[in-house]
Amino acid sequence: MMPKHGYNKKYATFATHYGSIDQEFIVPGTDHRLRVPDGIAHFLEHKLFEEEYGNAFDRFSQLGASANAYTNYTTTVYLFSSTDNFYESLNLLLDFVQHPYFTEESVQKEKSIIQQELRMYEDTPGWKVFSNLLKSMYYHYPVRIDIGGTVESIQQINIDYLEKCYRTFYHPSNMSVFVVGDLDPAAVVGAVRNNIESRGYQPQGEIKRLFPEEPVEVKRKFIEERMVVSQPILYIGFKDREIGFTGANLLAKEVVTNLLMEILLGRSSSLYADLYEEGLIDDRFSTQFMGHKDYGLTVIGGETKDPDRLKERILQGIERFQATGLDEKSFHRMHRKLVGEFVGLFNSPEDIAYVYNEYHFKGVNILDYLKILENITIDQVEQRLHSHLDPANMVISVVRPIED
Repeated sequence: MMPKHGYNKKYATFATHYGSIDQEFIVPGTDHRLRVPDGIAHFLEHKLFEEEYGNAFDRFSQLGASANAYTNYTTTVYLFSSTDNFYESLNLLLDFVQHPYFTEESVQKEKSIIQQELRMYEDTPGWKVFSNLLKSMYYHYPVRIDIGGTVESIQQINIDYLEKCYRTFYHPSNMSVFVVGDLDPAAVVGAVRNNIESRGYQPQGEIKRLFPEEPVEVKRKFIEERMVVSQPILYIGFKDREIGFTGANLLAKEVVTNLLMEILLGRSSSLYADLYEEGLIDDRFSTQFMGHKDYGLTVIGGETKDPDRLKERILQGIERFQATGLDEKSFHRMHRKLVGEFVGLFNSPEDIAYVYNEYHFKGVNILDYLKILENITIDQVEQRLHSHLDPANMVISVVRPIED
């Protein structure tokens, strides 16, 4: 619970440490190793809103609350925001997530809906260039599979798979409730405790997640696709070879990488200014680091009139920094920028909750961020510059317009 005094909106999430990469696991209480169809975590997210009485979305609307959910590679999050009827909405959130209702008819209907969604993503250039990047970067690790699965894998989902995944990953020991708002923390915790404890859960034990062994090198260095786009899209990806970190060490690696990318290609960097002046990038150009215990990658790119030239200029800029080293003034300036961005995060209940859930299941407290950032040194950032931004673990993904 994070009190936000004087703020009218209340925001709550109910999250489970279960995402699209959790494709194989040992069913708790058994020795049974289960491999489930790709996309089942996302499918389950859709199905939980359906109850015997109808759709949970309608109940939230009747309470004046707005509900939603999302699934990523490691987490599924159910959420709502409201100004009134908070505790009724909170109990509704807790109730529908803890009460799965599957029928053969509804499962078949959902397959059609999600297959349409998957086909829509296949026709989305921004998603396609990213998806191609992951498929080229990873040989076996399931982050290479789209979160929603494939049209073929969705057909394999049945009630038995859904129930086994639900029983495994939707146990309170694997879940988290987070609330932001002008509320009494004791009252919020009491409401959650009463709801959970009334259900008679028994201890489940550790969930044994099984992942394939992934080679250090990238699977494919270059991938290109033709689509209906007004101008090309370029993504440059670097596969992280420094994995296995958890908790504060994982967060420190993320902070170091974000600092590095701000110094190299942040909007106040000289390289960004040059690329912008040359017309090679626009305001949609970005960098992103995705870091988890067993995988990680940095993605650089966006729409560009000349992907070959942009790739060349970015790689030249990286090589120049690797040869000359980082500027102390730039390091301190970007350090202050990250501090400011973190403080600004607390203006948005949605952003607070999103970051909380991302960090919580990595074993990190959101309030540890500033302490870790404060202790980062320029030497750590320079080391990351050389070890991570290595052409040997780089993938290029391009989407170009269809030729006439």
